[in-house]
Amino acid sequence: MSDRLKTRIGNLELSGPLLNASGCGGTGRELAQFFELSRLGAFVTTSVMSQPRAGRPTPRAAEAPAGLLTAMGLPGPGIEGFLERDLPWLAEQDVPLIVSIAGNTAEEFAELARRLRAVPGVAAIEVNTACPNVEDRGRMFAWHPGAAASVVGAVRAAARPGVPVLAKLAPDVTDITTVALACADAGADGLTLINTVEGMAIDPTTLRPALTGVSGGLSGPAIRPIAVRCVYQVHAALPDMPIIGVGGVATGLDALEFVLAGASAVAVGTTLFHDPTAVPRILRELEEALSARRMRLADAVGLAHRPAGYVPPQVRPEPQAVQAPLDAAAADPGEAKERLP
Repeated sequence: MSDRLKTRIGNLELSGPLLNASGCGGTGRELAQFFELSRLGAFVTTSVMSQPRAGRPTPRAAEAPAGLLTAMGLPGPGIEGFLERDLPWLAEQDVPLIVSIAGNTAEEFAELARRLRAVPGVAAIEVNTACPNVEDRGRMFAWHPGAAASVVGAVRAAARPGVPVLAKLAPDVTDITTVALACADAGADGLTLINTVEGMAIDPTTLRPALTGVSGGLSGPAIRPIAVRCVYQVHAALPDMPIIGVGGVATGLDALEFVLAGASAVAVGTTLFHDPTAVPRILRELEEALSARRMRLADAVGLAHRPAGYVPPQVRPEPQAVQAPLDAAAADPGEAKERLP
């Protein structure tokens, strides 16, 4: 992968900025049928919980305009099944591994982090704060700065020192920067923005909610402007905090938009459901976009925050290439006129 695409998330160095979004890469084996996982900067697991879960009953997915509405219920094998079956295979792949974890209490999150502490091959932990908080009557941790911070702090204390802890935040809040600041104060080394946007659909045939969970999470291109706005706002408040931008990425220019807003890396989610080969294409398109602008990815991070008229050093034209003819004309206007066709 080109050096132009190298990036960092905390102390984790990535060969490229493109990741899969949690829940959109299966166990990794599914994506590996279509491209080498090493094309990813890192592989992000589906959120792992303490116990196996079958998830919500069907129907748990419905198409929406420019997106997908889902209420999966975090199905998975639980931490024991993950450590026994999925992690050994993933550890053999040539790609850093970010393990997403989810729980109902801060203590459950902390226990998951402790279980991963001694496991080799875990490059980072992503804390899915968009989980029910049973201590607060089922409301999500991500909806409250204090609740989100308590989960992040518990994971940071339990995780292996040096392993970055990333907080994944939900956009359904009054001010996402307040939640982000609370997570940063609690020890988050990076942020993933955003999780799905809560929504619902009603089936005109059954006259009932289209999902058994009534509401679900909206993903896909429909939420990209929301996600870009969240990344931009949080980067403005925390310019040194690494951000993984996620939400409706389908092209290299989509990814570049997140980078310009302030993301150091970008995750692809819903696109993989209808085009599992998308990662190499998006990566190529992003590199071409950066090359056309004569920039490295690191130079583009947060560039949209620069004052109007700011030009990165890599983009400035060679002064001599345009100055020489102008100087000649200025020295002898008549001579310059004679040379005109």
